[in-house]
Amino acid sequence: MTGNTENQQGPRHKRDLTRRKVVVAGAGAVAAVGAGGALAAGAFAGESGTAKAGASATGTASGSEICYKLTSETTEGPYYIDADKLRQDITEDKEGIPLTLSIKVIDSETCEPLRNVAVDIWHCDALGIYSGYESLSTGGGGGAPTGAPSGTPTGTPTGEPPTGAPSGGTGGGGVHEEPTDDERYLRGTWKTDRRGLVTFRTVFPGWYRGRCVHIHTKVHVDGEWTDAGYEGGHTCHTGQFFFDEESVLASAEVEPYSTSTTERTTLTEDTIYDQSGTQGGLLKLKYDKKNIAKGVQASITVGVDPEATHTGTDDAGRPGASATASPSASAS
Repeated sequence: MTGNTENQQGPRHKRDLTRRKVVVAGAGAVAAVGAGGALAAGAFAGESGTAKAGASATGTASGSEICYKLTSETTEGPYYIDADKLRQDITEDKEGIPLTLSIKVIDSETCEPLRNVAVDIWHCDALGIYSGYESLSTGGGGGAPTGAPSGTPTGTPTGEPPTGAPSGGTGGGGVHEEPTDDERYLRGTWKTDRRGLVTFRTVFPGWYRGRCVHIHTKVHVDGEWTDAGYEGGHTCHTGQFFFDEESVLASAEVEPYSTSTTERTTLTEDTIYDQSGTQGGLLKLKYDKKNIAKGVQASITVGVDPEATHTGTDDAGRPGASATASPSASAS
């Protein structure tokens, strides 16, 4: 795919995302973006019921009630990179359970799909390591563990947390770290189609000290898709997606997840997930319960305020954030 350009550029981070640009080297980028609509088109089969899952009410005479709850805003975390990877398949041959992630982005007030917006996702690999930060995140992800597996990970996390993550899981971290290497696996940006849908192909994330299993995301609006990629606009949503305990426990029985010696934080123990289900970023998952290694299909509808700006670098409890967002959310 021409959009999967592996152009290695020096790492960079732009704190002011109002002038954001995803650079794509080589010709054919726009054509690749257009092709994404067909890939995403069938991703939300049967999603019509899910799209209203967080609804409080559909239109009223006064128009004062929203038809969909805002998806919770969370911290950006220390490992975000305003990267140059315009692509849907972000795997880069990383080992792990295949994961297809389908995201539907809608206006939380009108329930109308938001088309042509840019969606970022990034997450750690099966052993808890983030690309661009391998030397920092190895301490939390277990690195390349040796010896007998410890079995299904439970209990209180031990060992050193990744740089920027809170000690003891009580907040205070999340400050952006500059990248330490040029790796960019498990990171990518793609556009929503006319129905607000975007689909990514990746692997089921692993875990690291102090956090439950999760995927980071950003939604950028009001920019322009050009031959160079996505330019301008602003970030209207910064959040995280989460996995239920049943799926995580099942993944822990599959290699390479089963080789991790890092104890994990459960969904209920996590300091970022606000326990509000779909509104808080909890994914809807489909997989063979007897063989999760065959692959997982994950989907979610994200309700955003396209007029708002949420970079995830400020207090998640600020005015305009979801009422259920945790004000102490500041881990990676």
